[in-house]
Amino acid sequence: MRVKRYVVDSMPDALQKIRTDLGKDAVILNTKEIRTGGFLGMFGKKKIEVIAAIDAANEKPAPAPQRVAQQMPPQPKVNSQVTQIKTSYQSDFPDVPDVLAPVAMKSEPVAVGAVPQPDRLMNPVAAHQAYSPSSVQSTARSSIKDEQVMDELKQMKEMMKKLTQATDGDKLPEALQKLEQRLYDQEVNPTLVRQIMDEVMADFQLADEPVTEEAAHQLVRSKLGEILQIDHSKHISTQTRVVHFVGPTGVGKTTTIAKLAAEQVLKYHRKVGFITSDTYRIAAIEQLKTYATILNVPLEVVFSPQDLTKAFQNLAQCDIIFMDTAGRNFRNEMYVSELNSLLKTQGNSETILVLSLTTKYRDLRAITNNFSKFKLDKVLFTKMDETDSYGAILNVVHEFSLKLSYVTTGQSVPDDIAEMNEWQIIDLLLEEPRT
Repeated sequence: MRVKRYVVDSMPDALQKIRTDLGKDAVILNTKEIRTGGFLGMFGKKKIEVIAAIDAANEKPAPAPQRVAQQMPPQPKVNSQVTQIKTSYQSDFPDVPDVLAPVAMKSEPVAVGAVPQPDRLMNPVAAHQAYSPSSVQSTARSSIKDEQVMDELKQMKEMMKKLTQATDGDKLPEALQKLEQRLYDQEVNPTLVRQIMDEVMADFQLADEPVTEEAAHQLVRSKLGEILQIDHSKHISTQTRVVHFVGPTGVGKTTTIAKLAAEQVLKYHRKVGFITSDTYRIAAIEQLKTYATILNVPLEVVFSPQDLTKAFQNLAQCDIIFMDTAGRNFRNEMYVSELNSLLKTQGNSETILVLSLTTKYRDLRAITNNFSKFKLDKVLFTKMDETDSYGAILNVVHEFSLKLSYVTTGQSVPDDIAEMNEWQIIDLLLEEPRT
């Protein structure tokens, strides 16, 4: 068997080279993705390593050197013996079966219809020994082994064909193509979609099961559940003393704080306090003061990080403190540093990033990347009722490893807020397109 290794950019390139080098009967033994070039293992270019092989029996044999004189044992009185053998061959045994023809002839080809030449005939004794019972049995066993090897190669070829189809995006089964398109329509990151589809196809290959719509749907649903980290707690911990809310302007931080404060007061009967540093927006303090009055909770206003110590002292009797920060330009480093100094508190604390689902993901990604400097614990999404695209939730959780908390669906206080239901989001991602 002849084995050869190829490193190519794509499978079509590999197939073309294999056919050229090894012929159409070659089989692919293995394929894997590798990286070449780059610096210190980074910036390498993706390549495909392909191992192919061809059975030696399928290769065209090279012309045998004409060394008849060396192969023929020295024969005394050549002319007389050859004449005797030729006469015997032509007259005494006219009905010799065809199968014996190769025995009497050398492996050197002879033209069709030509009379065998005397110098090409083997020694009759050697011909008899070549077809002894033991040699026939040995030849049969060798033939059986060759057939077994070829069967195994055919099986490997079929398996590699299936694997190649699994990694080719244009050849995804129809059931997976539909789910893939739904995720694209929901604005899920294309790289993440490709990763999910590759993992699902690999699972089907290992299980050796057909790709049905029901099985594909359940498996993709399970993969999405793993990304969204369904097994963690979303509500605010009873051990948390201070909850910071950060995020850009206009996402609804103040209204969200009022909703969560109402939940703590009415449902968990905890003493709640408010701190706001949003002194840049004209109505921000008045808005939070109105909610504080309705819930009968104290409110402290801080204008600088130095005011925080006094504010915490005044709210020392509170079980939990909600701190509203100003929605500033997240691209301005000075504002980011100022906010970071306001988040330095004593005791157990949580920092929740508030994002709006109506913001395009390119901006959501930039926002999250800047606020991630604050040791974010969870992410809260607002305005879910104002969009029908939910891929941003999956993208943020996957890319920044954040935990989900709550989601808001309107402006009503204390209603229109609930803990995020990941399975509901997954169903929305995979549901049939609306007509």
